[in-house]
Amino acid sequence: MLIILMVSLFIFLAMSVPIAVSIGLSSVIAIVFASNLPIDVLAQKAFTSIDSFPLMAIPFFIFAGTLMEKGGIATRLVRFANALVGSLTGGLGMVVVVTSMFFAAISGSGVATTAALGSILIPAMVKKGYDRSYAGALQAISGELGVVIPPSISMILFGVAASVSIGDLFIAGILPGLLIGFSLMLVVFIISKIKGYKGDSDLPKGEKWAAFKDAILALLMPVIILGGIYGGIFTPTEAAAVAVAYSFIVGVFVYKEIKMKDLISIFSKSMIMTSIVMFIIANAGLFGWVLTREGVPQKIALFFANVTDSPIIFLLIINVLLLIIGMFFDGGVAIIILAPLLTPVAVSLGIDPVHFGMIMITNLAIGMCTPPLGVNLFVACQIANIRLEQITRAILPFLGIMIVNVLLISYLPQISLFLVQLFK
Repeated sequence: MLIILMVSLFIFLAMSVPIAVSIGLSSVIAIVFASNLPIDVLAQKAFTSIDSFPLMAIPFFIFAGTLMEKGGIATRLVRFANALVGSLTGGLGMVVVVTSMFFAAISGSGVATTAALGSILIPAMVKKGYDRSYAGALQAISGELGVVIPPSISMILFGVAASVSIGDLFIAGILPGLLIGFSLMLVVFIISKIKGYKGDSDLPKGEKWAAFKDAILALLMPVIILGGIYGGIFTPTEAAAVAVAYSFIVGVFVYKEIKMKDLISIFSKSMIMTSIVMFIIANAGLFGWVLTREGVPQKIALFFANVTDSPIIFLLIINVLLLIIGMFFDGGVAIIILAPLLTPVAVSLGIDPVHFGMIMITNLAIGMCTPPLGVNLFVACQIANIRLEQITRAILPFLGIMIVNVLLISYLPQISLFLVQLFK
């Protein structure tokens, strides 16, 4: 059954069948042709994969992100970020990173962050004289902060798949997200010094205070979400519903940029994105069930037990493995399949499951910006009107600092666990 599953999967991938469809079809073929299980089990196991209360947070966060995107939040965050760092060397590049950090705390999605901000900032950078490939690469790599800084859909998926507290994962993502953001700004500063990208020295007096007042409601959203979760007011799933209500009120009644006629397109976009995510989860859950039935988790645990009993070597192997997998698989799919397989092994070696979750999430986030299937790269290429090979060359320095960040997060667990332990 396992052989049929893997062979059919590689055949479908070689035929360029979408990954979610490939893992679903290979699971169907394995069950139909290599077991005596009734066909009904396909629907049952696929449905069971999405029949989870914590997963309800996903459509709510997607809906909230769409409301905030359409409600003028992105433009206000760009203005505030520009007031903060726009005058520095490589100012507009700094604005890309800072705005992405802000927006990541709202959207929960790397693709949404790249698309919403890229449509504003990439043309602005090009107009200021920045190289197109550099502008696209910077927005693509900054967009991955959407899955590292809470609230994050990837954290919800890991929490459900590995039975780890989603609230703990949310709080654990704050310091890694800040580490990645500030390290990207350092790279921007160095490149800007080399290429002569200067900051904007023409900011009007009092712009910082004015921009802050204009963006205060957007900046309060992550504070309300995380504060409510750790204040015991609501669960992460309930927090997602609160985020929807908050973003609706702000977009419709405060900023007044969302009209009632816009709600149809907002609902439509949110439903399509939710359907895609849930389809991936259902198929990945079915695939994972087949792997579990064939004893793959036990075999993996035995393999690592025979290879090493050192957490240091284990994490090095896992990082290389996840880096390669992230180049070919969607991060959500990889988390759903690998989290329940690898987390028990990590725990047996004394690695905290929340820490391991952050290692997996940040590592797979790099895959959003690596060819051949880096989704952020494709979004940025389309906005910047450049080819994939152009943006690939420009993104290499940023990928280098991302690998350094992953190693720091892997071998310095307090980066992820300090705030979690502080709030307990």
